Amino acid sequence: MTLTQAPELETPRLILRGPEPQDIEPMIEFLLDKDRAGGFGAAANRGEAWRWFVLNVGHWHIHGYGYFTIEMKDTGKTAGITGIWNPEGWPEPELGWVVFDGFEGKGIAYEAAARARRYAYEDLSFDTLTSNIVPGNSRSIALAERLGASFEREYENIHMGHDLLYRHPGPDTTPDGDDDDGSVEAYA
Repeated sequence: MTLTQAPELETPRLILRGPEPQDIEPMIEFLLDKDRAGGFGAAANRGEAWRWFVLNVGHWHIHGYGYFTIEMKDTGKTAGITGIWNPEGWPEPELGWVVFDGFEGKGIAYEAAARARRYAYEDLSFDTLTSNIVPGNSRSIALAERLGASFEREYENIHMGHDLLYRHPGPDTTPDGDDDDGSVEAYA
């Protein structure tokens, strides 16, 4: 059962698709892990985590974009999320990513985020994107920089507090990333 009208995108190893009911438990598990989800917005309890999941479904319906579920082509397992996030109070549309436990260090976040960014530029006609990263999240900073983003400024995020805003290169200067070798030189 598809919960959104999200398109299905592919990379060499991944399928990016809209959230589905079977994705609820992996997302809740991630959000309840304070260590892993701290830089994303960890949830205090299952109910709050569940509400975040349905918030993403609603985001798709209101904006026509949101977080894709990252699915491994070879196993069908849910590996994380990536996509474009812009809830009320955000400074502007953000390219975000998360990989779940057991999927780190494999280049999945890079491959998925590069494809989501290409979708935003080619299909949604965005001309810029940011990535909003909490200070100290060195893995996400490394990935943003690997994607070609550069630090622009600090700001106060209404949900996360102090944040770093990284600006991605525009669509005319961005490689699509789909031919990435999946190396682990930078990952999130």
